[in-house]
Amino acid sequence: MIRQRIFTLRPRRRGLHLVTDEIVANLPPLPRTGMLHLFLRHTSAGLTLTENADPDVRTDLERILDRLVPERCADYAHTLEGVDDMPAHAKATLTGCEMTIPIVDGRLGLGTWQGICLCEFRNRASGRSIVATVIGE
Repeated sequence: MIRQRIFTLRPRRRGLHLVTDEIVANLPPLPRTGMLHLFLRHTSAGLTLTENADPDVRTDLERILDRLVPERCADYAHTLEGVDDMPAHAKATLTGCEMTIPIVDGRLGLGTWQGICLCEFRNRASGRSIVATVIGE
């Protein structure tokens, strides 16, 4: 069985945001066992798994990415869409735009402290589109 849904996450401010519950709410019924593949259809945001308990982890990760890829760098050629755009593309490349999560006993097989995180790298972004593909039996 393969099922697929395309949905849009609500818009969020710049930062790293736990979106596990919002994603689960938009999924088709999950099989007992299988895999969930998530694909974010954007080049200036990312998806990652991170700690779901302490929000300081997400704050620290954002600061680390901001240090790795600063805004207003004289080396950037792509500057027409604002000072946050080229850094957003670079950060999205670092974090990635997809993930696969096992489905175990009809639920996402995430670890106790794991959550799905939307990494929003633009100062002003609209909702982010996700393709969710469920494969299982």
